[in-house]
Amino acid sequence: MDPGKSIALGGLISVSLLANISQAEAIDLNGPWATDANNCQKVFERKGNQVGFTDMSEVFGGGFIVDGDQIIGKFARCRIKARKDDGPNVNLIAACATDIMLSSVQFSLKELDADSLVRLFPGMEDMEIRYHRCPAKPGQ
Repeated sequence: MDPGKSIALGGLISVSLLANISQAEAIDLNGPWATDANNCQKVFERKGNQVGFTDMSEVFGGGFIVDGDQIIGKFARCRIKARKDDGPNVNLIAACATDIMLSSVQFSLKELDADSLVRLFPGMEDMEIRYHRCPAKPGQ
């Protein structure tokens, strides 16, 4: 094999392996997340084959649902436009829509464990909101 092709192939394999490693290390955000793990059944309910919010979800701390590149809240829906993983930290830029406005929102998250994370607010060091992953099927 030509040495130039060998080097190019080696580089391509290295890039491919690095891409797979970074994807493997990315934090899995998919699923319903509530501020209190004990209130999952009060915040989320199954609607057909999807998880949605109960009528009074905000009374029990609320939460959000991540489904692929969508972040769904009770009153807003966002599409993730950019994501940067840095160890246990994830920074997201999302385009969000409510019934009355569109906005760009930055989410800074830190994984505590596989089923717990905290939303950080850069510039407001003492402000954070903890979330716990709920079972995909409320009631479990």
